[in-house]
Amino acid sequence: MQEVARVVLALEADDVAEEVMHFLDRSGSARVVGTAGDDRQLVEAVRQLEPDAIVAHPSLVAPASASGPAVLALDTRESVASLRAAIRVGAQGFYLWPGERDALAAAAAATGSMPRLGDKRAMIVAVHGARGGVGSTFVATHLAQAFTRRDLDCVLLDADPTYGDISAALGVPDDQMHTIADLVPLVPELTPAHLGDALWTHPAGFRALAAPSAERAASVSAAALAAIVRVAAASHDAVVVSVPRELGELTLSGLASADRVLEVLSLDVLSFRAATRAIDVFRPSGVAARVGFVVNRASRSEITPGDVERVFGAVPLAVVPADRAVPRAQDRGRLVPPKGRVGRAFAKLAGRVLEDPEAA
Repeated sequence: MQEVARVVLALEADDVAEEVMHFLDRSGSARVVGTAGDDRQLVEAVRQLEPDAIVAHPSLVAPASASGPAVLALDTRESVASLRAAIRVGAQGFYLWPGERDALAAAAAATGSMPRLGDKRAMIVAVHGARGGVGSTFVATHLAQAFTRRDLDCVLLDADPTYGDISAALGVPDDQMHTIADLVPLVPELTPAHLGDALWTHPAGFRALAAPSAERAASVSAAALAAIVRVAAASHDAVVVSVPRELGELTLSGLASADRVLEVLSLDVLSFRAATRAIDVFRPSGVAARVGFVVNRASRSEITPGDVERVFGAVPLAVVPADRAVPRAQDRGRLVPPKGRVGRAFAKLAGRVLEDPEAA
């Protein structure tokens, strides 16, 4: 029998708080065990009641610890400020009341029966490309290969249901690779063994899980993705998450869980503009402090890798050169061999990512 999730509710508006409390209690799979009207009351309620989840307006929540309860952010309207706050506190999902109340109840319920795992052991890296075509999939797959060459047990998760194409990049037929959606029914009791059974092993040594098909994309919630990343992080040395371009719930979940965020750029104005807008969204949330930049397909151009520091205030962690071997390898569903200029760039990137985030 599924356990009933124990929830602490923290909302400033009393009428909304009452509606949410009654709805969750009636759901039968979540029960509100405490309420709070401000951040201090919330801290005390969590300390005393040890809930499975916090359902709260993100402005009332302190940044979550790895061992703390799941945070489900709730607001009555979507705004950039609320999304930023949700990212800052490490929310597993962002829900609008009352339109997304069923999704909220499902996410809260999942926290009640989720297995308790040991401390996270993995370095979690989220790879994001604000503009299509910059090569975020290329960076994610080759970073996984570079981690594996450092004798790290690495898993690669494709969390982009719209543009995710890791299976194609790895040359795996769709019917031979499990997707994140396949694990969603198991989330309430997901274990490292369940995850291991679903992973496909690449000849380079890392293991991977594909993005869900368009038909099944809606089944993957931010909370489900957070649970899968959490299990992967407890049982591997490195987790690479390819997050969606759009700054929606799945991207929010991937960014919130990551130790490092790699923003992939190409040397053109449109890429820089798109990345600037993304960083503007990240900055107030605290995620911006974990962002590093990767220049992909660098070649002679009016815009140079040096312009990254001028525009974004940070030297790129790696500059991946343009190489005629890359399109040929991609057309065959193969990774570029680790020897050569491209391979050396990713070896350098892996080393920098594994350093102390403050020192990288």
